[in-house]
Amino acid sequence: MPDFHQQGMITTLHDLGTADRGQLEALVTASVAEYQMGLVLPVTAADMRATPFSEIITELRGADYIHTIAVVLGVAPDRQDYEDTKAIVDQLGSKAAVLWTDGPHFTRLFELLGSAGFNVTVPGKGRSVWTAFGYMLADPNLKAIALHDCDIVGYDRSLLARLCLPMAHPSLDFEFCKAYYARCTDRMHGRVVRLLMSPLLRALMSILGQDPFLIYLSSFRYPLSGEFAVTANLARSNRIPSDWGLEVGTLAEVFRNTSIKRVCEVDLCCLYEHKHQDLSLDDPTKGLMKMATDILVTIFRTLASRGVVMEAGHFIALRSAYLRTAQDTIRNYHADALINGLHFDRHDEERAVEAFAERVTQAGDMFQSDPAGGEAIPNWTRVLTAFPDFPRQLRAAVRADAQEGKS
Repeated sequence: MPDFHQQGMITTLHDLGTADRGQLEALVTASVAEYQMGLVLPVTAADMRATPFSEIITELRGADYIHTIAVVLGVAPDRQDYEDTKAIVDQLGSKAAVLWTDGPHFTRLFELLGSAGFNVTVPGKGRSVWTAFGYMLADPNLKAIALHDCDIVGYDRSLLARLCLPMAHPSLDFEFCKAYYARCTDRMHGRVVRLLMSPLLRALMSILGQDPFLIYLSSFRYPLSGEFAVTANLARSNRIPSDWGLEVGTLAEVFRNTSIKRVCEVDLCCLYEHKHQDLSLDDPTKGLMKMATDILVTIFRTLASRGVVMEAGHFIALRSAYLRTAQDTIRNYHADALINGLHFDRHDEERAVEAFAERVTQAGDMFQSDPAGGEAIPNWTRVLTAFPDFPRQLRAAVRADAQEGKS
């Protein structure tokens, strides 16, 4: 049953089940007459060939309230990957473009930035999102940008309308909107949020006190969701991590660059299903173990940038506090799963928590050896200072890729 509860520092926009898609889209359509919105869809070659991507693109044919769509194709070294993606995306018409980040035109642009000292060499979702933001910034009429993943099973366009409306409606003044949802099938998913993020934040506050950034992060119901919307001005100002710290790093940049009262979260759908990362207990450089490490290091570095001192003793205490808090959390989820008729493997949950505790120690070591880090891509404000016409060069690269496909 939906609730009205507002928690923490940010505004929560619930799904009370009282507005259908037609109502939502009518509101968004009226709003974007004076507030144009773009949509970023990051996709890999593997995800492009999976069923959800084609279904999402087909569903988006009815999203007339979106002015520009940038499908960013990464991890796609072959020209055929680009051609196959474009064949699917072309049904959206001229407002949609495919940005092939592994193609020769984009590679040359990345090399140009690299020669000027900009760190854009690491491929991944972070660079894809950053590139799409630059592409969008070439349009001065675009006011905000929405983003969602391309592996969503059973995608419904109302998800996009709910993400866009808080940004576009003239009676609202939000600059950033984060999605939340329940991730479950016959069992609960979202292990990194449930078993790492939530207990970690409580453990950090027990050691460091009520730091405003930690309170802010804990206000989000699903801080690692891949869906958000942001104003063009904020997209220009935010730095973007190139690793799995993308979601937390984005929240950190929003915390730094805008007022908390301009931040909201929105319930996108009743249940949300997409592909699941392997826990990868035997290889910490892959899967959820790699994701956990990147997230932890991002949080530690953000705290340090705020003047919080974290020494070796803090990480010893943090591991112990996290482990106890996470083990108590498992008890909570066990009860929740039971009353909802969901399968719950308590042994697997315990194994995940123990592995995450080890990641706390390893991430602490990584942070102490390199407190500042160098993984974040420079923000677009800095890039535009050095290369004022770079967004237009990105658009030229898109046109060149498309033209070569016709020749």
